[in-house]
Amino acid sequence: MPRVSFADLPDSARVWVFASDRRLSADESADLLKDVDDFLDQWKAHGAPLRNAREWRESQFLVIGVDPTVEQASGCSIDGLFRSLQQLGTRLGTSLVAGGRVFYRDTDGAPRLAPRPQVKTLIRAETPVFDTSLTTVGDFRSRFELPARQTWVSGLIAQGTP
Repeated sequence: MPRVSFADLPDSARVWVFASDRRLSADESADLLKDVDDFLDQWKAHGAPLRNAREWRESQFLVIGVDPTVEQASGCSIDGLFRSLQQLGTRLGTSLVAGGRVFYRDTDGAPRLAPRPQVKTLIRAETPVFDTSLTTVGDFRSRFELPARQTWVSGLIAQGTP
């Protein structure tokens, strides 16, 4: 099934947000997107093609969505996506698949990675943060970047970041 524009996915579509540890160069971004597109063009669940889309933001955030009204992604198909992105990240010298990371926008407007122990010193209630834990396209569209006080990061700030 052909890839579609991200705008064509319904709000109910399943989404995964992957983030690079650093902003990628134009050449690295092109390399990443070529490999991702090649993967998505053949991505299937139990032999059925998945209607999918991807979006690349800030030279750092890769968003992949699957339209559940056509076919659901299976555990094996999702595992394949994660394996592919782990290998691609290794090749590019970054990590695309990792948990426990907090991304925020610094005072110059650039996305940054805050190690958890430093969240309380780097991020304030009004600091824009990127929520990579969202699971639907609708949530991604409305809540991907919000002030920290409106996200789960507010708990890390209040508690002193475990």
